Amino acid sequence: MKKVIPIILAGGTGSRLWPLSRESFPKQFLKLVGDDHTLLQKTYKRIEDIENLCGPIIICNEEHRFIVGDQMSKINIDPLSIILEPARRNTAPAITIAALKALDHFKDKDIDPILLILSSDHYIKNIKEFRKSIKNSIELASSGKLITFGILPSYPAIEYGYIKAKNKLKRDNSIECKVEKFIEKPNLETAKYLFEDKKYSWNSGMFVCKASSILNELSSFTPEIVENCKECLKDGHIDLDFLRLDKSSFSKCPDISIDVAVFEKTKKAYVLPLDCGWDDIGNWESLWNISKKDNNGNTIKGNVLVKETQASLLRSENKLLVCLGLKDLMIIDTKDALLVANKNFSQEIKSIVSILNEKKLKEGKQHKKIHRPWGFYESIEESNCWQIKKIEVNPGASLSLQMHNHRSEHWIVLEGDAKVQVNEEIKFLSKNESIYIPIKSKHRLSNPSKVNLVLIEVQTGNYLGEDDIIRFDDIYGRTSNF
Repeated sequence: MKKVIPIILAGGTGSRLWPLSRESFPKQFLKLVGDDHTLLQKTYKRIEDIENLCGPIIICNEEHRFIVGDQMSKINIDPLSIILEPARRNTAPAITIAALKALDHFKDKDIDPILLILSSDHYIKNIKEFRKSIKNSIELASSGKLITFGILPSYPAIEYGYIKAKNKLKRDNSIECKVEKFIEKPNLETAKYLFEDKKYSWNSGMFVCKASSILNELSSFTPEIVENCKECLKDGHIDLDFLRLDKSSFSKCPDISIDVAVFEKTKKAYVLPLDCGWDDIGNWESLWNISKKDNNGNTIKGNVLVKETQASLLRSENKLLVCLGLKDLMIIDTKDALLVANKNFSQEIKSIVSILNEKKLKEGKQHKKIHRPWGFYESIEESNCWQIKKIEVNPGASLSLQMHNHRSEHWIVLEGDAKVQVNEEIKFLSKNESIYIPIKSKHRLSNPSKVNLVLIEVQTGNYLGEDDIIRFDDIYGRTSNF
């Protein structure tokens, strides 16, 4: 019996969609297209009806582990494994780890699973056509072929790499063609040439293959990756619902994509044409292209009022945004950052984020809203010696038993019920009740009810950094400030 394991790569930062997408909460965890599911959730939902599908293996970084777990639980999916990368090493090491883990899962059943390798941040318009292509690719991969999907180009794109097939590609998604070579993102003149040649397709970054097939090719072309990945799995350990890889071994892997490591070298690589309304939502203009528009070509999200405005992407996360007499603009307003740019400059936003990070401005990486395994907190107002936060704790969840050396805290309950431990004393608080947490007091906040607990936290002290936390006990096994 065939078994299909989705391998979902969820380690990107999505910096071209700043300020909405940031390193602390990147685009794969956002609801960018529609309000039903995040991009990560959509990645699994669009394949969930495939026959013989197993739970996914999701690969992400440590900071996002609880976000991944929470978003999967909200669509009632129990992943086969959530693997935490200790360092960024591109797709080849990640896929190697996933293939080894997949084979190990079925080691007692003599099953060589098919790996369906997907990025967590893609958009697919025609789900039916996509599933048809997946079904065809599984059949091809069962014979030992390594399949990659080539998106049939709709324009001469410079933001994607290209795949050159040996023969001209047809729109029939059941006919594969041997891969001749891969081309990095071209300039516009080259892109126009590639667009006219029907042998070329966009590189989607999606692959289908048997676990043993990809591992055999990796062992032939990059044996050091396979050996280091075996070591980091052997020396890794389970932490709650997550698999932590050994950092020393994993860091020895070269920073290389699976395209370069295997698909450019192997004789078993085939490209399957895909025409399903695919987009990697790589920038704001890309999101504008795929989103619903009003009669004037505007994509509007949130608290926005427009007049005499055309062909713009307008999004406000909180405040009223009023737009008058505009054209071809992107305006993204969040609680702590505002982006105003011409749509033609979408590709340049990544460089702006780099400048923010060089200047050590926290807006480059961090949102005002910070997600934690127990819920989230949001900074409302702050100064040098005080800060006001809104804290929301999920039902049944609990913060760690902790202490601060430099600040005291005052909690006021707005909604729900709170269980509060201060040193050895335990109190229960309801709406409109409050409690003071003196500096250097051991304390823990818990939500004993079945509804969300919402409170305001007022911090005062000479240092208010998140690293001023000494943890004594934590149900989530955290050894860091995350």
